[in-house]
Amino acid sequence: MTDLAAKADLHTYLQGAREALLWKLEGLGEYDIRRPLTPTGTNLLGLVKHAAVGELAYFGEVFGRPHGLPMPWLSDEAKPNDDKWARPDESRADIVAMYRRAWQHTDETIGALALDAPGRVPWWGDGGAVTLHHIVVHVTAETQRHAGHADIVRELIDGAAGLLRDMDNMPPGDPESWRNYRDQVEQAARSAAANGASAAADA
Repeated sequence: MTDLAAKADLHTYLQGAREALLWKLEGLGEYDIRRPLTPTGTNLLGLVKHAAVGELAYFGEVFGRPHGLPMPWLSDEAKPNDDKWARPDESRADIVAMYRRAWQHTDETIGALALDAPGRVPWWGDGGAVTLHHIVVHVTAETQRHAGHADIVRELIDGAAGLLRDMDNMPPGDPESWRNYRDQVEQAARSAAANGASAAADA
């Protein structure tokens, strides 16, 4: 496989995850895209912001390709997790625009360098020697992971679920069939827990 073909394959998976993250914001108001829905504060707009900051760092500093955007979330003065939530003065439009700018910078870096081009990730703490190929795979895996987070958070908000806008990759079902399925899984879990407790008591 040529470098060009390999880059195209990698980019397909990265772009799919990017689009999924943005899709999860669609149709929701400001509160719902920002509110934390897990004990660790996971929220939809914060996931997009975090993904944008990550791409700018990995395809900027790591390969000596400055993007020119301010990165206060990575400064020494930043508080933990500053890149994982949106302040009231940070608009949805601004964060989405930053993410799209990050895509552009990433894609330019991928286009300009060979997959075996060397880089260094100083925050990895082990010398951080990497190649472009390594970083494309790493960032794609991270973005897909966060798209999965976003899928679950969106489902908790309004029940919407699925992989991509035009291909949700979900088995067919209406709300009633999904309720029945969930009840079936719940009952199986309760039965397994009861059987496990009985077995422990008999041991």
